[in-house]
Amino acid sequence: MEVDSPRAWINVLAAFISCFTVFGVAYSFGAFFRPMGLEFGASRVPTSAVFAITAAVYNLLGAPAGHLADRYGPRRVVIAGAIAMGLGLALTSRIDRLWLGYLTYGLGVGIGVACGYVPMLAVVGGWFSRMRNVALGIAVSGIGCGTLAAAPAAAALIERYGWRPTYVIFAVVSTILLAGCALLSEAPPVHLHPAPARLAEAIRTPHFVMLYLASVLSSIAIYVPLVYLPEFAHAHGASRVAAAALVGLVGGASVAGRLILGAFGGRAGVFRLYKACLLALGLSYVIWIAAHGLGMLAIFAIAMGASYGGLVALNPSVVAELFGVRGLGAVLGTLYTSSAISALLGPPLAGFIIDMTGGYSWAIAIAGATSIAAFFIVVPLRAIPDTIRTGASEAG
Repeated sequence: MEVDSPRAWINVLAAFISCFTVFGVAYSFGAFFRPMGLEFGASRVPTSAVFAITAAVYNLLGAPAGHLADRYGPRRVVIAGAIAMGLGLALTSRIDRLWLGYLTYGLGVGIGVACGYVPMLAVVGGWFSRMRNVALGIAVSGIGCGTLAAAPAAAALIERYGWRPTYVIFAVVSTILLAGCALLSEAPPVHLHPAPARLAEAIRTPHFVMLYLASVLSSIAIYVPLVYLPEFAHAHGASRVAAAALVGLVGGASVAGRLILGAFGGRAGVFRLYKACLLALGLSYVIWIAAHGLGMLAIFAIAMGASYGGLVALNPSVVAELFGVRGLGAVLGTLYTSSAISALLGPPLAGFIIDMTGGYSWAIAIAGATSIAAFFIVVPLRAIPDTIRTGASEAG
């Protein structure tokens, strides 16, 4: 088996479909937000907690899922994710109390995303050397394509059948797609260079600390629109399907960000582009604050989605540049636990602010400011430090 081979590209296809599936399901929650809240008579905070718990679960479990994939290969891990997601969605369609959704949806979908995301990115990172940035950009573009397809599809299905049957449909489709990904995926060959830093060494470096803090802050700016942008648009006159389509537009724009910035990462420098995406994500919120109609909201969705997509595409490359590719799943998974904090804080806090102030302006402004703060945190981040590489080689 060789890197950058045709077999490597089969794993890119598997990773793309896996990302398409798990995030298509998770990021379509904005379409379910109001119907579920209305049926259970719940306010924004407890309803948004369904998504918050889900995102916290998949970010916390990314590290162990990545470690298991590094050790045993991706196939078993992805199959486990297919079963968890299918059961979780099916059981959610049967709940009679909202808090049960914290268990069925939160754990089921959360485990499904954890098993289908970090392990597959680690697989792609390990299968490539020359074309790694391009391959990772294509793989994670599945997230945007899944969001583009699933969010408006969910809204249309809910309007026709209701939110419960829609979850059953999602359960069947996601299980089949993830099972197919598991069959296509394969553990990468062992890389002989460069020697990577061990996880314990990586997390003690200032570079990892900067990345971690930046991820905590920027993820708040990512999660808030996924939950509240459809509701905001509907409150300003958009139909339910058109409002949900804005989340799809975020996903579509993120595909361009992932592919273009992932491809140019090697030329322009992944660190420079990573910082630019953080700043652009924060500044895009100025458009949301000023928006009152669907057109301006669409512009925000495009700007926010492109910058967010670039971040997702560049994150694995930044980590690989700093710490190597062997054990990449464990390092990436540990970094992504930062987003669990964001998930538990961001959407519920935004909902609380909206309920308390009777408007969206303060919640939007705070969410945007978090990404700008993340940009200033990573300003000192530079290219591969020799001390990390040397220490890793001696340790490994």
